[in-house]
Amino acid sequence: MHHPLNTVAVALAAIGVAGAQNSSWDHALYTSSPPVYPSPETAGIGWEAALAQAEAFVGNLTLEEKAGMVTGSAGPCVGNIAPIERLGFNGLCLQDGPLAIRQATYASVFPAGLTAAASWDKGLIYTRGLYMAQEFRGKGANVALGPVVGPLGRHGRGGRNWEGFSPDPYLSGVAVEQTIWGMQSTGVQACVKHYIGNEQEIQRNPSTRNGTTIQAISSNIDDRTMHELYAWPFANAVRSGVASVMCSYNRVNGSYGCANSKTQNGILKEEFGFQGYVMSDWGVGLFTISLATHSGLASINAGLDMDMPGTIGFRAGGNSFFGGNITIAVNNGSLPEARLDDMINRIMTPYYHLKQDTDFPPIDPSGALNGFFGASASTVEFPLGSVANVDVRDNHAPLIRELGAAGTVLLKNTKGALPLNAPKNIAVLGNDAGDILNGLYFSGAPFRTNAFGYEYGTLPVGGGSGTGRISYLVDPLNAIKARAGQDGSLVQYILNNTLLSTPAGLASLQPTPPDVCLVFLKTWAEEGDDRASLLADWNSTAVVESVASVCNNTVVVTHSGGLNILPWADNPNVTAILAAHLPGTETGNSIVDILYGDVNPSGKLPYTIAKTQEDYAFADIVNSTALATTRDPNAWQSDFTEGLLIDYRQFDYYNQSVQYEFGFGLSYSTFDISSLSVSKVYGGLNISSTPPPAKIIPGGNPTLWDVLYRATVTVTNTGDVAGATVPQLYLSLPQIPGEDPTPLNVLRGFEKVSLQPGQSTVVNFDLARRDLSYWNVFQQEWVIAEGDIEVSVGLSSRDFKATSSIRVL
Repeated sequence: MHHPLNTVAVALAAIGVAGAQNSSWDHALYTSSPPVYPSPETAGIGWEAALAQAEAFVGNLTLEEKAGMVTGSAGPCVGNIAPIERLGFNGLCLQDGPLAIRQATYASVFPAGLTAAASWDKGLIYTRGLYMAQEFRGKGANVALGPVVGPLGRHGRGGRNWEGFSPDPYLSGVAVEQTIWGMQSTGVQACVKHYIGNEQEIQRNPSTRNGTTIQAISSNIDDRTMHELYAWPFANAVRSGVASVMCSYNRVNGSYGCANSKTQNGILKEEFGFQGYVMSDWGVGLFTISLATHSGLASINAGLDMDMPGTIGFRAGGNSFFGGNITIAVNNGSLPEARLDDMINRIMTPYYHLKQDTDFPPIDPSGALNGFFGASASTVEFPLGSVANVDVRDNHAPLIRELGAAGTVLLKNTKGALPLNAPKNIAVLGNDAGDILNGLYFSGAPFRTNAFGYEYGTLPVGGGSGTGRISYLVDPLNAIKARAGQDGSLVQYILNNTLLSTPAGLASLQPTPPDVCLVFLKTWAEEGDDRASLLADWNSTAVVESVASVCNNTVVVTHSGGLNILPWADNPNVTAILAAHLPGTETGNSIVDILYGDVNPSGKLPYTIAKTQEDYAFADIVNSTALATTRDPNAWQSDFTEGLLIDYRQFDYYNQSVQYEFGFGLSYSTFDISSLSVSKVYGGLNISSTPPPAKIIPGGNPTLWDVLYRATVTVTNTGDVAGATVPQLYLSLPQIPGEDPTPLNVLRGFEKVSLQPGQSTVVNFDLARRDLSYWNVFQQEWVIAEGDIEVSVGLSSRDFKATSSIRVL
């Protein structure tokens, strides 16, 4: 039930009332976001020495230099803060993106965040972040614009879901922590994005209709859902010490993300204790309207610290809302200089903390041609290196290959289809199997000409600013040829999906029927648009059905920018299915390792695969003909009426059958879980329902991270093949009287373990206070509810092997 308004709810307005399910939702409560002012000053918690250096630096700046420190300029990188030569400050170079230095030469393209999440491997996720940041540093980039936890993945068709990790906030929270720790260990600043509610691409920016500005879509989110879902992984990012947070294009409860004082000042800086800086998202097109910053003073007061791309934006005259307007605002008294100083302190403190003032590599001059829409390094005096085209790839290919395999999920395996055992006649089929034909850069719109991307060539990565310029690519067809050559096998192939979509098109494979037909499907996804369908692209259903009608051993591999429904999954001639996601440049080697059993698959789904597209209608993309032609400036509204019930939480709550559940993934071996015990480890006699008061540090009240209980299980490899699996811990938290639904089970722990046949190991799961709590909107606090909490450990969200319970209060 929706709570009646009271004084707390009135004060909190849209973001300060409990969630709503279906008919209980009152849209009128979500049309404005409560004001939270002023923007808190950083105390440099954990970075005290660096803050002192920042304050000394700020004390030597002129007012014009201060304005320049918070405003992007032209330069060699996708984002630039201009140098101040007299102070020995070489400026800041900001570069895309979450899986690669987007436009760089001689740099790696790593597996996507979605692939990393599908590995459920904390060590590999950390190493991915480490290696990526080593490459950013080698190119002279101070700030890497990633990782991504917004979008979280509310919509299955979200165009940028692949840049992030998972619609589960716990899995995303662990993945973002590991990534940031890895990245910033190199001295490179991470920038977690896009904050917050950036769950669809369509109408993420304003548009115009007959001279009327139609505002960007408003993500209307209740307070409990905000905390337990969308803000959860951002709290992990802040706890990990992330240097910066990028605010999003969309509106949140009526206010633009980069001018929302509740989310930026209230939640991020006050509640989470964020000590770094908030930067705006970029201009994304050739129009003045495509920007994340829509105001100067209002955005600054709401918590925005840096405007990007700044003076090379597409506003009239190329002027930023910051820049010279800041100088004017300080001089006329409308902007306190103390707020401006805090903005720069927030920017410079992580710079000094990560030692970027000493021995940081210069900017690779080859990048000067790859700045924001061709911005030239010659327009601003940035110090550039003497060597161009620095090769930063190092020995990163083995990690890319390993993670690509680890993030591949085996969904089906019947009739002993996999691993392949030296088949003599192999058919490789589908337009995703071969080498790419349209260049090494998956930029996406407006450079592509088809909604499905490029027709021919495998899909190693998605499109837009989250992509990377590929320096080499191992495609599946050539990798299979190389591996099959060791066995003297015949490899036949047809890459034309139009030809493959009818059985007659496979006539060239006769009269020698293949021992196995390997069908490769792909699904394009990119920034700036959302997917039209959850089916794989390029007439994939017809292709699979056609091949399966003539090949009784059809193995399907998907490379996808998100989840796919699989209408042919139960076809008996489809003997195996592999969801290989977006593996990066070693994609062919990664899939061959799995197909031939050189690597035992251990990936698990970081999302749910339901039966039909309609099963995801509870939280779909807002888009309609009426909205596309509207003249109502405020027409685009996305009410998050499902509250906490997205992905497996929705399907479980309504006991809905799915094709493959969250956390599911097969192996060439079998595993068992036993001997679950749950013990209290908290040192005090009694655990309070609310966290004890404490000074806020990055991540919030530190007692939220106190371990209260520890669960222990024994995991055993019961098969005859060495391999890894992922025991997963789920909690069934009490339903709250008068509240909207609490999910039946929520993920609260996982570990990947590798075991030899017959080997067992003990796995521990620590349960922190936050893990056991829900967000109480009236108390504005995390609260442990009265009642039993069921603890289950299993191999997926619907395959529990051991269950226990605890009662905290």
